[in-house]
Amino acid sequence: MATQYNFKKIQVVPTSKDFIDIILSKTQRKTPTVVHKHYKISRIRQFYTKKIKFTQQNYHDKLTQIITDFPRLEDIHPFYSDLLNILYDKDHYKLALGQINTARHLIDNVAKDYTRLMKYGDSLYRCKQLKKAALGRMCTIMKRQNQSLQYLEQVRQHLSRLPSIDPNTRTLLMCGFPNVGKSSFMNKVTRADVEVQPYAFTTKSLYVGHMDYKYLRWQVIDTPGILDHSLEERNTIEMQAITALAHIRAAVLYVMDLSEQCNHSIEEQIALFNNIKPLFTNKPIIVCLNKIDIVGVDELSEEKKKLLEVLDEDGVSVIPMSNVTEEGVMQVKTDACERLLAHRVEVKMKSKKMGDIVNRLHVAVPKPRDNKDRPACIPESALKKGKSMDVDKQYKKLQKDYEKELGDEYKFDDRKLYVLQPEEKYDVIPELVNGKNIADFIDPEILAKLDELEREEELREAAGVYDSDIDDLNSEEEETQKLAGEIRKKKKIRVQENREKKRRNYPTLPRKASLKVDKFGKTRKKPDDDFDDDMEYNLDGDINMMNTDSSRARSLSRKNRKRKHEASVQASMSRAHSSSKVPRDQSGIPDPKKRAKVRKLAKVSQRKLNQFGKAGEADRKIQSKMPKHLFSGKRKQGKTQRR
Repeated sequence: MATQYNFKKIQVVPTSKDFIDIILSKTQRKTPTVVHKHYKISRIRQFYTKKIKFTQQNYHDKLTQIITDFPRLEDIHPFYSDLLNILYDKDHYKLALGQINTARHLIDNVAKDYTRLMKYGDSLYRCKQLKKAALGRMCTIMKRQNQSLQYLEQVRQHLSRLPSIDPNTRTLLMCGFPNVGKSSFMNKVTRADVEVQPYAFTTKSLYVGHMDYKYLRWQVIDTPGILDHSLEERNTIEMQAITALAHIRAAVLYVMDLSEQCNHSIEEQIALFNNIKPLFTNKPIIVCLNKIDIVGVDELSEEKKKLLEVLDEDGVSVIPMSNVTEEGVMQVKTDACERLLAHRVEVKMKSKKMGDIVNRLHVAVPKPRDNKDRPACIPESALKKGKSMDVDKQYKKLQKDYEKELGDEYKFDDRKLYVLQPEEKYDVIPELVNGKNIADFIDPEILAKLDELEREEELREAAGVYDSDIDDLNSEEEETQKLAGEIRKKKKIRVQENREKKRRNYPTLPRKASLKVDKFGKTRKKPDDDFDDDMEYNLDGDINMMNTDSSRARSLSRKNRKRKHEASVQASMSRAHSSSKVPRDQSGIPDPKKRAKVRKLAKVSQRKLNQFGKAGEADRKIQSKMPKHLFSGKRKQGKTQRR
């Protein structure tokens, strides 16, 4: 029997529509889709039989997964079984799983029937109709299971949120009226963070926290509040607590509110204790009298004290505590854990297994050989040490003790702990800097030397030694500052100039500024080579025309200029491309005719790609993503090549 069940591993249950879409999409993707003209009828039958069987197998696997994932109430611990019954109703739960199981068998039978019928399919059309009918019937069966699937999905979501409770481990179980302080106690002793509010039924479900005691892991369960009425009248929230009390072997902490702020008197709380007492059989019980910070046990009336004394007489441990001041909280925890450990040992000793274990144990006792008494020997050193240890000796007061005594007035004085003479403890020196005492580096005769220096300085001042030096110093400082200011200015200018050079952000000249009128009254660009060739620069800077005859003027005709322009373009092209390299469009195929043919073929192939909107040969994008079984309608009259 599994004591712990991992409900979080249950897979998501899809709706019937999603279920059908998933299965049919898988069939479309994983089975062959094209029937060719030359196929024999036997191969066509096999083709459609494969589709039916594949769909049936997928349905079968998915439904089996759902049935096996959800827990069987007979196989799990009675605590979980009862909890499932309270939360979801056992009959509805079993009915939903039963319907899923029936649907699985029906789908299997449909597939079996139609694979038999496929033998009688004498044409492609009839085989296809049989396949269509088989898949349609399977989908109809699944559509009818929509309510069961939705119910199971809700159960799965709720189960995954349930706390992981181990019914057989060491457990402290808390119960009582609502708003008595159960969740506050749990937050104190465990690492849990349960919501705490000053109104009833804040805790609506079971909460689990964990703590450590004696190096063992303990489980603390906080249950919803219980009201004092019959079992039939209790709601789902209360029944969760009753189920936990009935099935989990734990130490029960019954929490009572002495201040009666929970709107229930002490008499009512004791009446509820007596009402649910049958659930506490064979379990250690501790009654926790909570909120003693508001009303103490001594402040109660005589009648209420007598009621609490009755609990003591029954052998129930009664411990007062307060979650606010934490008084008695640790005592409750320790007492509960000790009682439970003792109870578990007692139960194991009474069990049948204990007899087998005892029979296997053998305690070896050595027999005396020489009949001499050998009493326990304590070494002399240990005896001396024991005598020297004075039990009543007063220990040195710690800072913690001072803090408790003084309270808010306490201030930690670290100088008090210095290992120095009492009168030296509060001196400015010794001063510690970087772990070193300054006093270690001070010359013992420093004060005498200081007095001598001061006397010498007074004599110098009286003699007027420093008067002239001050003016010189001032004038020197001023000159230095001026010089430094000029250097900074020059440095800034240099930096600015350098930045401007780096930017290369020169303004472009307008077209008019870049043109120059030549001797013949025509505007020419300045940088042209043919214009520069016509000029000669003298040493004085004058410009003379080299050749002034009319033939030279005629040579500057439009035709000549065009040739020169073409030459300059070719020169620039040759500068751009390396002379050793051939351009890329000519390097592959040197023959110009073949190159033209290749270009033509490339255009034709690109035209084909453009039909499908593809970017190039490497484009593998599939434009349509519609599942065929969902979006293809009834076939019309026309070609049947597709089949």
